[in-house]
Amino acid sequence: MTTEEKLQHFLEFCMEDARTRSAKMLDEYTAALEQSFSEHQEDAKRRAAQQVALESDRIEREINKKLSLEQIGMKRVFGKKQDELKDKLFSELRDKLATFMESPEYTKLLEKQIQDAKALAGKEFITIYIDPADEERINELAISGRPDVRVSEYSFLGGTRSVIPSRHILIDNSFQTKLAEAKRDFRFDVKDLMGGTTND
Repeated sequence: MTTEEKLQHFLEFCMEDARTRSAKMLDEYTAALEQSFSEHQEDAKRRAAQQVALESDRIEREINKKLSLEQIGMKRVFGKKQDELKDKLFSELRDKLATFMESPEYTKLLEKQIQDAKALAGKEFITIYIDPADEERINELAISGRPDVRVSEYSFLGGTRSVIPSRHILIDNSFQTKLAEAKRDFRFDVKDLMGGTTND
């Protein structure tokens, strides 16, 4: 083999080796780039998923906050409407009581309240007060054998109030107190307001 052939062979060998190494390096570099790109894609997907989750949580919190504020507003409106209806209802009830106070049944009610108070007092001294609006009934109510019946200095919308001083007892059968207790304890049933029944 001549020198020139040896050189040619050496050149071909070196070129083949260089090509092989170059191809291997290129393959390794491409694999590294693909790995890096794949990791970058996974990281981007993970960050995007986190961002979506965070944004979803934020939107959910915002919706819950708005719903809560809306519920508070609705409860306020509902409460105000209930108060208006309650006031109207008790205003009508007062009108009905005023009409009732003109009837003979009202006089019978006063007589019964006086009898019940006297029965509770037994032999103890008792003073029974009637409303100033009932002053014309005092003679009818304060007949013989009855306890001390007086006209009160201030109005209590009808009914009677009785005092047994020796036992420190107040028997309050006034319409004012009964109305105040009824109004305090009165609650609308939601199913009545909705015009039907609620599902339990």
